[in-house]
Amino acid sequence: MIIRSKAPLRIGLAGGGTDVSPYSDIYGGAILNATLSLYASASIKPRNDGKIILNAIDRNEQLELKSEEALAIDGNLDLAKGVYNRIVKDFVKAPLSFELNTYVDAPPGSGLGSSSTLVVAMLGAFVEWLKLPLGEYDIAHLAYSIEREDLKMAGGKQDQYAATFGGVNYMEFFAGEKVIVNPLRIKPEFIHELEHNLVLFYTQTSRLSSKIIEEQTNNVHSKKSSSIEAMHQLKEQSVLMKEAILKGNIDDIGKILHNGWMHKKLMADGISNASIDAIYETALQHGATGGKISGAGGGGFMIFYAPYIYKHQLIRKLNELGGTVINYTLTNEGLTTWTV
Repeated sequence: MIIRSKAPLRIGLAGGGTDVSPYSDIYGGAILNATLSLYASASIKPRNDGKIILNAIDRNEQLELKSEEALAIDGNLDLAKGVYNRIVKDFVKAPLSFELNTYVDAPPGSGLGSSSTLVVAMLGAFVEWLKLPLGEYDIAHLAYSIEREDLKMAGGKQDQYAATFGGVNYMEFFAGEKVIVNPLRIKPEFIHELEHNLVLFYTQTSRLSSKIIEEQTNNVHSKKSSSIEAMHQLKEQSVLMKEAILKGNIDDIGKILHNGWMHKKLMADGISNASIDAIYETALQHGATGGKISGAGGGGFMIFYAPYIYKHQLIRKLNELGGTVINYTLTNEGLTTWTV
């Protein structure tokens, strides 16, 4: 028996950063994101020899451990260990023996929510294997709790919910970790046009998002007005983005992305840099009407909106800059699990 799962990575279209405490606790956050045909996947093969095998295929890392109720968090495949520890602590109450294989279609630090999506995929595999009575909100919140509370990893709340629910969602974040996911009912032709005109570009760099998020958090704690106002504006951009997509005003998206990016750079130092600014200006000169970094900033993936007449000249120019334009489709499915 093999238990499998997959969960989609996401791009943030508007409101990114307003899901991070303490801003979301004080002011309430709002984000619009969409999931992609890029995935984190996990497979569990039960064993009966008292061993745990953790194999991160994309990272070429493997651990063989003795099956215990709690695995040591020591910097080696801690996401997998954190998921296992919580499953045993909250549900099984006894050690498990298994082999866990994982793979992610994007590298860590890429800005597509890869770490959180992997946690969701691993949780999904355990839920499928052990027949745990967890719904979508339960899985997303548990993934958030493992990362942010158990493993002390800095970040927001959107990634876990995007990976679990899938699709294009308008998400609202409130004090007390309350989250409401609003799936958008978008006409297929609007989705096709959005997908057609959005260019996904990997800069071939990654970044440590925790440093940026830490500064963003400190700016809110210290009541830095420019950063807080930037976050207010980003939250407003998520509402404008939602209206544009629902009404089919797809060509407005470039301008909304551009305005959001101008404000996002004010939230914290390190969100942009000379290299990112140069890529962005080049994109604007070759047909893009707007764009942004996906994720906390500092590197990873960028997205650009280019009306179709300009899309291919933009792609040619971006590929000349040393990065890679990635083919994708938007997906409606979130976490998916099955047994073979």
